[in-house]
Amino acid sequence: MSRAENDTADRVLTLPAPGGRAVFYLPQPPLSGLVQSIWLYEAAAPAHARERVLPSGTMQLIINLREDRLQVSDRVDSGRSMMFPGSLISGAYARPFVIDAVHQSSIMGVAFRPGGAFPFFDSPADDFRDEHVSLDTLWGAAASDLREQLLEAATPGARLHILAQALLARATKPLTRRPAVAFALKAFRGGVPAGTVGDVTEQVGLSPRRFIQLFSEEVGLTPKLFCRIQRFQKALRAAHRREEIDWAEVAAACGYFDQSHLIHDFRAFTDVSPSAYLSQRGEHLNHLPLPD
Repeated sequence: MSRAENDTADRVLTLPAPGGRAVFYLPQPPLSGLVQSIWLYEAAAPAHARERVLPSGTMQLIINLREDRLQVSDRVDSGRSMMFPGSLISGAYARPFVIDAVHQSSIMGVAFRPGGAFPFFDSPADDFRDEHVSLDTLWGAAASDLREQLLEAATPGARLHILAQALLARATKPLTRRPAVAFALKAFRGGVPAGTVGDVTEQVGLSPRRFIQLFSEEVGLTPKLFCRIQRFQKALRAAHRREEIDWAEVAAACGYFDQSHLIHDFRAFTDVSPSAYLSQRGEHLNHLPLPD
């Protein structure tokens, strides 16, 4: 094992998963400011065939190691089902989408921080908004070569190291954020009232139009939409593990005007009511198992 692989192993967290394990690599700088984790999930196929994935305000790189395909649908009842090769980029979504869960029992990926995917692709992040794009389209033959390297790797640590190095090799821009976007993301952490977006715009010294353009190019969402999703995520975390929930209390704690405001956003970002979410929620915060 190389010194670099040893350094990777020192920052690996392994957790149990149903019938398997979930392995997370927490990268060092310069990736750590852009990537939350590089992960590998190996587990038994779930009892349900599909999952609804909820908006998080971030992008993901996904690589299916079991089969060279990934299937995504716009909505639960949508006729628009898309089949991709085994590697893709999931853009920042403002609505839920549906994935095929059965064929993803050996899968890995990169969980980017908000705006973190920007340096690794030629296109701005808002080109990927509400879209999935094959990694072959973006990286050419290098995407297939990467998947083959991951399949040939002998250990989870080796796979995580290979993916981290591939990211560094594919960087097309500096591995830092634009100062205005970095300042805004720090201010918007956890979601904020809409008025604060205007305050942040004034503080970064840009016109509203220019600030929205820079933020959207790097993050994939407008500042106001990003803040809505972060506020929704805050409410989701407050409700995920609790058995009994006072939604009016959650609404107040998370910065909503009232409970009806929370319910409106909940339906927009999940396609279900808060009570339906509680009955459908599963192990993962942003994944709702769907009945067959």
